[in-house]
Amino acid sequence: MKVDKTLSLKYNLLIKSKLTTVNIIAMTNKDTENHQRKENTMDLNTQVCIVGAGPGGALLGYLLAAQGVSVILLERHGHIDKEFRGEHLNAVGERILRQHGLYEQVRREGLLHMERVEYFQDGQIIKTILPGPGEEHTGIHVPQKNLLHVLLGQSLKFPNYRLMMDTTVTDLIRDPVDHQVTGVRVRYDGEELTIHSRLVIGADGRYSTVRKLAGIQATIIKHGFDLLWARIPAPDGWPPTVRMALAQEAQLALFTQQGGYIQIGWNIPQDTYPQLRKSPVDPFAEALIHAFPQLQVTVQEHIRSWNDFVLLKVQSCVCDTWVQPGLVIMGDAAHTFSPTGAIGVNSAMQDAHVLAPLLLEALAADDVSSERLGVFEQLRRQETADELDSQFTREAGFRDQFPAYRS
Repeated sequence: MKVDKTLSLKYNLLIKSKLTTVNIIAMTNKDTENHQRKENTMDLNTQVCIVGAGPGGALLGYLLAAQGVSVILLERHGHIDKEFRGEHLNAVGERILRQHGLYEQVRREGLLHMERVEYFQDGQIIKTILPGPGEEHTGIHVPQKNLLHVLLGQSLKFPNYRLMMDTTVTDLIRDPVDHQVTGVRVRYDGEELTIHSRLVIGADGRYSTVRKLAGIQATIIKHGFDLLWARIPAPDGWPPTVRMALAQEAQLALFTQQGGYIQIGWNIPQDTYPQLRKSPVDPFAEALIHAFPQLQVTVQEHIRSWNDFVLLKVQSCVCDTWVQPGLVIMGDAAHTFSPTGAIGVNSAMQDAHVLAPLLLEALAADDVSSERLGVFEQLRRQETADELDSQFTREAGFRDQFPAYRS
């Protein structure tokens, strides 16, 4: 018998959640039974099939499963520990976790409160933003794997919930008469499976397969820059802060990370990275050291070539619709953001928070029409448009934070 890829993940998650050996055995026994059933049929049935186990999809799966809805969550990667760079929670993300009783569990997994935001010019602090009245921090760094360990670990306690890793969606199933989406076809464990569901949710990111298969049009919006990411160890005494500077006429941001690291985000002109790689990396490293002299040793040790950076092609998207009969797209699949302000993960979690009760009502009413599901889009579309506008405003005004560069 093949080993179900949910088995080892559930075991690790349950160990991490400090559940008892009895619970672990119970869950693994259920996995064995599920897999034996899988060998007897190529079809699975569920009320809601969610594609994409990022924070938005994982939170939605938890909220629905906690209310007794049968959920299958699909993830194309084989593990949840892949490196991810948009890992900062703002007040929206924190509020949602607290409201659903998840924040303290995430805190125990590991997070880091930012004490302040600082703007640097020529190695000196020129502006500081502190937490507002009654606030404890200016943002929270949460490694995505820590957040997902909690969301998935809590979900896996429910017998009506199934997580399928290393699973790729290949097609949508539609009713031949009214064309309503009624499930997905997937490749799982080298086999083709059919998952029949009352609702399909596309939470599979900016390059969403669900969105493409549904024929939903996305307008791509460029921001005029791309982003280079790098991660270096934080030197002794480096505070939990977000630090900003202008380096080589471009925005440079440093984010202190839980675990003793600094994430570097450096804007470069759009589509220039191939040409940039042809030149030495040394001028970039020197500009970074000039902006933040305290980093000289760690930069010289860890930024030695362009291979130490990862490129993010920066773009947003606006979709012509978020819903079809039996189908909803959410998060980056519906409204991609640029990295500015770390909006994306928080907006995806807000989507899940708003969408879950609407889906419960739709299932109870046995109505998954576009009109019913479209309430979600009506509630969230303008909010996400305003968030996107705020990104463009912040990007255009970044230089104005530095007196020497004000126009």
